[in-house]
Amino acid sequence: MPPSSAGRLSADDDLSTVLELERELQTAECRRDRERLASLLADDFTEVGASGTVWDKSSILDMLGSESSVEIEVIELSGRVIGSNCVLVQWISRTAELRARRTSLWRRTDTGWELVHHQGTPIG
Repeated sequence: MPPSSAGRLSADDDLSTVLELERELQTAECRRDRERLASLLADDFTEVGASGTVWDKSSILDMLGSESSVEIEVIELSGRVIGSNCVLVQWISRTAELRARRTSLWRRTDTGWELVHHQGTPIG
């Protein structure tokens, strides 16, 4: 193993970890747990929701804290490593009201992975 990669997880391990975190974010348990959400969202987090609303970390934490329990089905979850500290995730969400194509950008920090940006685009 080259010295530069000693102690580093492989790209496959990184991708697997981030995909698990993306799935976790869609669970009712995680969405109700403000502390857990705060640890997963970057301080500079932004979201362009499927509604067109733009959110930051503070506003999304407030919104999710008041959200009634919504079942979110995760379809076609995939991702790719786009840098040593960056993973792009794509998937389709389905709720009772809406289907949307989703894209998330995750960044590795000293304390783990954090979600930097998310966008949802409604689909028919």
